[in-house]
Amino acid sequence: MRIVAGKHRGRPIAAPDSHDIRPTSDRVREAMFNILEHRDWGAGALSLISNARVLDAFSGTGALGLEALSRGAVHVTFMDNNRAALDLCRRNLADLEELAAANVLQGNCIKPVRPPSACDLVFLDPPYHSGLAVAGIEALRRVGWIAPGTICVLETGAKENPEIPDDFTVLDERKYGGAKVRFLRCENTVPATDQRI
Repeated sequence: MRIVAGKHRGRPIAAPDSHDIRPTSDRVREAMFNILEHRDWGAGALSLISNARVLDAFSGTGALGLEALSRGAVHVTFMDNNRAALDLCRRNLADLEELAAANVLQGNCIKPVRPPSACDLVFLDPPYHSGLAVAGIEALRRVGWIAPGTICVLETGAKENPEIPDDFTVLDERKYGGAKVRFLRCENTVPATDQRI
């Protein structure tokens, strides 16, 4: 695995030896980021990556967040509950000299901690067929990682069709082999009285 584009283009990404962690392939990552950088997102936005604050949820070894840093994201938080994956993520960040632009959190994306502020862009790549896609996006929105206007990129298995919450608009959807990628925009937040950790 390698960084596809940006200042770290071609640099290798350490990947796990086991099949317990499934990093997003280089091909799917390239297609995903091409859409993020070249689609018309409105409001004069030329790219969703440059200077963005990003959350890589279910991050594994951090391939998506590392790609975002390479392409100009100002900060990425990596969140996963797998310690071995996060150790690899820290190693990748150190190899790329990006530790200062990152925060690595060992935690459950279904019961996330409250963030200091919402992110501009959120990647969600839960294990395929785990049923965690909708639970993850709702939990992250509830505690403040996702706010109105946040773009979320949800990767699932190609045959998975999770019921997207009503307060998210599906802007685009693509299938790449065994993966399906949906680009969502959060339209509403939740009342403060409904927010729970």
